[in-house]
Amino acid sequence: MDKTIRKYLGKRADLASRPLVAGATSGVAQVVVIPALAEKDCLFDTLEHLAANPVSELRRTLVVCVVNNRAEPLASAGQIADNRETLALLDEVMRGPGGLRIGYVDAASPGCELPEKGGVGLARKIGLDWGLSVLAETKAAPRLLFSLDADTRVEPNYLGAVRRHFAMPDSWAAVVSYAHRLDEAPDEIAAIVCYELSLRYHVLGLHYARSPYAFPSIGSTMVCRAEAYAAVSGMNQRQAGEDFYFMQKLAKTGRVDQVFTTTVHPSARASSRVPFGTGQRVGRHLEGVQDEYRLYDPRCYDVLEDWLSIVADHIGCGTDGLLERAGKVAPPLRTFLEQAQFPRVWPRLEENSRNTEQLLAQFHRWFDGFRTIKLIHYLRDNGFPLRGMFPAIAALLDRVRAPAPVSDPLDLHDDLEAQQVLLEHLRKLASRTGATVTVERAKGE
Repeated sequence: MDKTIRKYLGKRADLASRPLVAGATSGVAQVVVIPALAEKDCLFDTLEHLAANPVSELRRTLVVCVVNNRAEPLASAGQIADNRETLALLDEVMRGPGGLRIGYVDAASPGCELPEKGGVGLARKIGLDWGLSVLAETKAAPRLLFSLDADTRVEPNYLGAVRRHFAMPDSWAAVVSYAHRLDEAPDEIAAIVCYELSLRYHVLGLHYARSPYAFPSIGSTMVCRAEAYAAVSGMNQRQAGEDFYFMQKLAKTGRVDQVFTTTVHPSARASSRVPFGTGQRVGRHLEGVQDEYRLYDPRCYDVLEDWLSIVADHIGCGTDGLLERAGKVAPPLRTFLEQAQFPRVWPRLEENSRNTEQLLAQFHRWFDGFRTIKLIHYLRDNGFPLRGMFPAIAALLDRVRAPAPVSDPLDLHDDLEAQQVLLEHLRKLASRTGATVTVERAKGE
């Protein structure tokens, strides 16, 4: 067993509290983890789509469903009843004939529930920890951990396409191409199109700025090697945003690729089960509680691009020189850096780096995805207010020389058909611009 994996399982994985119910796990080389909270109506459809993958892939794949809820009143009686039925159905499916190797973890029954502050992050962690434990017993390569959601459909080449991608040298982690399903009622379609446009706009902005964190952070798209999972101390236990922080840790320790040879298809439904994310945004859009057709000013990505270029091109000019250049780009950028303690941080980074390559790598670990978002929010609140969605997208597309393929990209608010054309344009653009991103590890580090 790999030393890092053994150490993780010994110190950070609690496998005794909630056992894995599964058949023999010999020959398993990849594990798909699906957290499920009151998902009886969706989970088995997802399992059916997974089962459509080639038999050769299904033989080496274990699907672990983590059926979870907190105790009442934090979970409703309906959710608890749904989970009880789900567990019974999983037990029936698991013990019956079929090509899909299924296991489950009961994190829902009395005495097994998640704690008061437990949520999807902990549910993912429970499943991924068990997946790591299973993979620790095999010498197959690569050993992969897939993260999926119970309402997300996959394509028949999902398992194989991802596995072939990880045959590349030094592959570490990846996000799979995604496209929300547009098969709901028109108002729900409008909500998810709005939300996915905002997601893709932001990632495109980060790519334009040449940020090493220019990839989507969506739970149902994440895949990593078993070694990578252990190296970053596993999944966090956040109730929401767990995917963002997990992918950020992976990006700081290895390469994060994007897989465009297959696509996962999340649901467009509204949900209130997590404090933010897809379900919350869709629900908020449907309720009309605020204007969802607002995006970061594209000038924020100009500032970010300038700042990252300053550090890369003038890395030897010292703290004062970097801050002076930042102030010339935008005074709020300098103020933000000063408030973020950059004048204290940069000398420490210089002191602990043997060369400029290592210094740049250390900088990107400090100026990470979270600090990038904080900068954009600071700019938003200090001279770069939110802009209308469609003018902002049109402006960013002009910056990357991929103009919108619609007649009037500045005013699409009431034209759902044109919005979908724009969304498809951004989806295709992602596959062309979505290069491998990484916080490069310095040679000899």
